[in-house]
Amino acid sequence: MRVLLDTHVMLWWLHDSARLLPATRQLLANARHELIWSAASTWELAIKLPLGKLRIDEPLQQFVTRILREQSLVGLPVQHAHAAHVALLPPIHRDPFDRLLVAQAAVEGLPLLTADARLEDYGIECLPA
Repeated sequence: MRVLLDTHVMLWWLHDSARLLPATRQLLANARHELIWSAASTWELAIKLPLGKLRIDEPLQQFVTRILREQSLVGLPVQHAHAAHVALLPPIHRDPFDRLLVAQAAVEGLPLLTADARLEDYGIECLPA
């Protein structure tokens, strides 16, 4: 199965957070699943790190390169079709990063692995984290 990861899911996985469901841990650990990391998540980190909302112990580019490699993540660039699809989304959620992930999930036909139950209201397939 191909799965788009919400930003917080990967951060929780990397920090072995108790917030992850056991089924989510199994999914993330199973090499048969193709885990997708969006450039939108990297953008989110780039915005939130200088604001002090997140902390990592290495430069962002080095962090992203490392987790892509170590976690065998497939990078998903932001395409024009993804950005344009955001305009079609109802105003359910105000977070621009989540809205772009929802648009990518919709355009690419991917389930989104997230702990944010509100994202299901967009009509995309969400897997609980």
